[in-house]
Amino acid sequence: MTVDTGAIVSVTEANQNFSRVARLAEQKGRVVVFKNNRPKLLIVDLDAEPEIEMTEDEKLCFVAERILREHRAAFEELAK
Repeated sequence: MTVDTGAIVSVTEANQNFSRVARLAEQKGRVVVFKNNRPKLLIVDLDAEPEIEMTEDEKLCFVAERILREHRAAFEELAK
């Protein structure tokens, strides 16, 4: 994978300025996040990334499953 040097950010910058990093990912298609001077994370714009082809329904299901998994206890409490 080739990396655009304009699409590299530190983990600190990603943490402090995530909105800017997300906009950069939308512009460039992907952003590589470095930790301790090594590539650690990849932030990908799912609409622009040809390697990750998902329909709108699949994207919605992906996000919904993650939300349900992370907040399961709250949803179970609400279901009572």
